[in-house]
Amino acid sequence: MSGETGVRLPRLMVAAPASGQGKTTVATGLMAALRAAGHEVSGHKAGPDYIDPGYHALATGRPGRNLDPHLVGERRVAPLLLHGAAGADIAVIEGVMGLHDGRLGTDGFASSAHVATLTRTPVVLVMDVAGQSRSVGAVAAGMAAYDPGVHVAGVVLNRAGSARNTAEIERSLERAGLPVLGVVPRDDRLSAPSRHLGLVPAAERDDPARLIARLGERLARYLDLDALLAAARAAPDLGTEEPWEPGREVVAAGDRRPVVAVAGGRAFTFRYAETEELLTAAGCAVVTFDPLTDTELPAGTRGIYLGGGFPEVYAADLAANGALLHDLRTAVRRGIPTVAECAGLLYLAASLDGAEMAGVLPTATAMTDRLTLRYAVATAAADSLVTRAGERVTGHEFHRTQATPAAGTVPAWRIDGEATGFASATCHASYLHVHWAGHPRLAQRFADAVHAAAPHAAARHVTPRPAAVPHAPSEPVPDPLRHHGDRETGPGLIDFAVNVYDGGRPEWLDRALRRSLDRVADYPDPAPARAAVAERHGRHGDEVLPTAGAAEAFTLVARLRDWQRPVVVHPQFTEPHAALEQAGHHVTPVLCRPDRGFRLDPADVPEEADLVVIGNPTNPTGVLHPAEVVRGLRRAWRLVVVDEAFMDAVPGERESLAGERLAGVAVIRSLTKHWSIPGVRAGYVVADPGVIRELAAHQPPWSVSTTAVDATVAACSAAAASEGRDRARALVRWRDYLADGLRERGFEVIASSAPFVLARLGDGTHPLLRARGIAVRRADTFPGLGSDWVRVAARPPERTRRLFAALDAPLPPPVAAVAAP
Repeated sequence: MSGETGVRLPRLMVAAPASGQGKTTVATGLMAALRAAGHEVSGHKAGPDYIDPGYHALATGRPGRNLDPHLVGERRVAPLLLHGAAGADIAVIEGVMGLHDGRLGTDGFASSAHVATLTRTPVVLVMDVAGQSRSVGAVAAGMAAYDPGVHVAGVVLNRAGSARNTAEIERSLERAGLPVLGVVPRDDRLSAPSRHLGLVPAAERDDPARLIARLGERLARYLDLDALLAAARAAPDLGTEEPWEPGREVVAAGDRRPVVAVAGGRAFTFRYAETEELLTAAGCAVVTFDPLTDTELPAGTRGIYLGGGFPEVYAADLAANGALLHDLRTAVRRGIPTVAECAGLLYLAASLDGAEMAGVLPTATAMTDRLTLRYAVATAAADSLVTRAGERVTGHEFHRTQATPAAGTVPAWRIDGEATGFASATCHASYLHVHWAGHPRLAQRFADAVHAAAPHAAARHVTPRPAAVPHAPSEPVPDPLRHHGDRETGPGLIDFAVNVYDGGRPEWLDRALRRSLDRVADYPDPAPARAAVAERHGRHGDEVLPTAGAAEAFTLVARLRDWQRPVVVHPQFTEPHAALEQAGHHVTPVLCRPDRGFRLDPADVPEEADLVVIGNPTNPTGVLHPAEVVRGLRRAWRLVVVDEAFMDAVPGERESLAGERLAGVAVIRSLTKHWSIPGVRAGYVVADPGVIRELAAHQPPWSVSTTAVDATVAACSAAAASEGRDRARALVRWRDYLADGLRERGFEVIASSAPFVLARLGDGTHPLLRARGIAVRRADTFPGLGSDWVRVAARPPERTRRLFAALDAPLPPPVAAVAAP
């Protein structure tokens, strides 16, 4: 740019007659091609969309920017363009929807044409010409003539076919007086994948920079870059417009630079670049953290900003990062100023599609079939962290989830008479996305609150010093693979070792067990159990095999074939490993590493493995592996066995494969723990009919007792479904109370989706707790774990407080050393 106010800016808008014409592909490819040719390019997007600017940023090496008159007001559009394009040779603006499509009922307000008029930017029309010829010229001529204030500089033909047809289209455009600035052939490789809210964000793509570079290389061959540059350089001056400056909108409340933790990574990709610039100008230090991988908020956090994204896609992974959820929950509840928009609201909710979130907001959220997509004018419902009652702001909503505030909560906004969101003096959360450049007072109030806040002190997840106790360490066990939690219990011990639901049996199950005694004179018939399981999971009867608990199922799998390379993913329940060894197989362990939160890296599984056994959620880590990861283990020559013994303790049973017909996958379930009947060996396998027939051929006759059959039928009933959901929710509360208490005491706790947690309490703690009347499950008998780890079952809080008291009691003095004679 040149001139005293920087008003000379070569620029183009890439627009189209309608959505789906290829605007993003052409605009992003043009930016990449111009950059590769040595130009400094600034990328912009008309409208509120966050995803396209992410691709623009990769193509240009600069932040992607939005230009939206609804969000920021007409007078700020040209200044924001100049601000974003500072130092650039050329600006490329990608349009939104069709050229003249704007906010409904406003005669095109906030349309691409409106933005082009406000910025006096020439327009290049991208037209998908597949299946057309001369009609292209007619449509383009109409678009160019519709609004005299919009200058259409030329056309790019997208998805062009034969040379003969393309020549016909070019003649029609010549007649309309519109030059052809590029001809892009049909090529599915030039399209970008979509999702329920549009394109997949660039941050979620594998190697997105390379993809954009290839796109630029291909588009450079099909676009007339010289002609496009000439059109951009012909753009008129912007008169007396001056660049927008964040320092003129906000002021710093002090000299120090308090940390604002901003959510980023794959799950949180939506935020405007100007938001961070305003916070920086207001004296804050913006530090990005990744809710998928970071275990605590950035050091010194005094404010939290949770923007938009796709948390519903990563719900299981977000829920699995319990350490960060605990830290975030603690920070928000302690009053750290927090702003959450859309995805941020979901993350602060109690749950998302059944996955446990931070639990700060009193609402459960879930995906729906209804898309909410609107420009909104919102009125602040009350004084809050960033608003004052009665203030009006403009924003947009774009989501398929629903959150219903609990009665008595203070809403953040009223939109079209409807109360929405949550607001308090320290937290503001709603679905509404607000561009703070258009409403800088919100940024100022948030920054002022951050300056006034005390820093959040995160609980460090460190291993405590080994307990110096006068007790001998736990004795080694002769057969670690067969050491179970029931060996840890005993008279006078409070049981945190056995993973049986601590709540007794429901009456309907007791009735079924008692009725079974009336038929024990007859040989058992597993048919009713098979039918009940098939109905529960939507399977056919020949896809189900009732078993005497999961233990029999593992034995049947071990004897099923002459396995050449059986793999067991560890640490996990050891019975499958023991069964395979007993059947004469040599087992290859695949260890999940603690530095990855004990999550499986599929690349660690040997390609030649013909059997892979994995727990989900895994015992003893409690890790819930994404279903897509487990599905990805399938091979034509391989059987994947998924131990879902604790899946019924996961609300919504998310990531379960029991209801999916997948060749080469067998799912094993146990009913004994969730329904408090370990003495009744009841379980089953679901798999394709061929595998079920093979397993049944190895099963002894009548191995499933009449009592187990009746228990299985009862556990698959409607009453069981209702009771099971209640039990799962109770276990989540108990487990979170347990995990939070252990973390507050400085112990490392692995994020769990099971009714137990794996905690690193330190060497010597297991016998110390036993001496204090507490039984926990030693973990050194699980491959991959040592004596500093223990597994602790979730119990009601009143019982868990007994465990905390035992941990909090003073350590006994060390044993005095005895000199050798």
